[in-house]
Amino acid sequence: MTVVETYPTLAEAARAIGSDAAYLGGGTVMMREVNAGEAPARLVRTTDPALGQIRAAGDAISLGAGVTMAAILADSGLEFLHPVARQIGSPQVRNMGTVGGNLFSPHPYGDFAVALLALDARVTMAAGGARPIEELLRGREHSPGLVASIEVPRPGPGSFGFRKVSRVKPKGVSVITIAALVTRTGGRVQNARIAWGGMAPIPVRGAAAERAMEGQMIDDAMLDRLTRNAAEGLDPPTDPLASSWYRREVAGVHLVRLLRSMEGR
Repeated sequence: MTVVETYPTLAEAARAIGSDAAYLGGGTVMMREVNAGEAPARLVRTTDPALGQIRAAGDAISLGAGVTMAAILADSGLEFLHPVARQIGSPQVRNMGTVGGNLFSPHPYGDFAVALLALDARVTMAAGGARPIEELLRGREHSPGLVASIEVPRPGPGSFGFRKVSRVKPKGVSVITIAALVTRTGGRVQNARIAWGGMAPIPVRGAAAERAMEGQMIDDAMLDRLTRNAAEGLDPPTDPLASSWYRREVAGVHLVRLLRSMEGR
């Protein structure tokens, strides 16, 4: 039998987590395990109101780990994240699914984490201290602790784009997810952050695509090279949704489509 323990603060919940427990946030992933009889003996949750806060933090936005996708869509100051949150599951899932939980959701879920990786977000832990989201994602299978909040830099106009590739629309799970943050000076790419979901066990950066874009004009010649080489160095899985071969073949096509849409083409 699984026992649910509720604590008034995140700090108390963090102290209560042990090897026999898991954290229960929105429950969109964990409740499947409960229903299947595969949940741990204890589920720990908290009613700490700080987890639901959305705050401006200089040029960034701080999202409490318990902020839901629906709350993001309801906030006009988060318009750059609306296209991402809108593609997370059904309305019921968006009402319950949280930003913090999405960081730990296995593929084919976790699309919001892909966007946060491209945006170079930083994660603040309940135990204190902040770390790059890339570091958290690499170690998320090794009990990194509870997340308190995520700080998301606000992108410049037209510099951020997101694309979810699925077989069933509008609610199908993702075959591939792509997020791109591209800044330019004098028409040339000064910095590019390309993040992939579905191309590795966790959301990852696309180093080959980033190198190919650095210092280049976003023209037909560069986009043609990306179509062929965007998946270089990545090791996509084969699963019931798609084969590794298929993901490699279509990754560059969908990245180019995303970049063209960001250009208004």
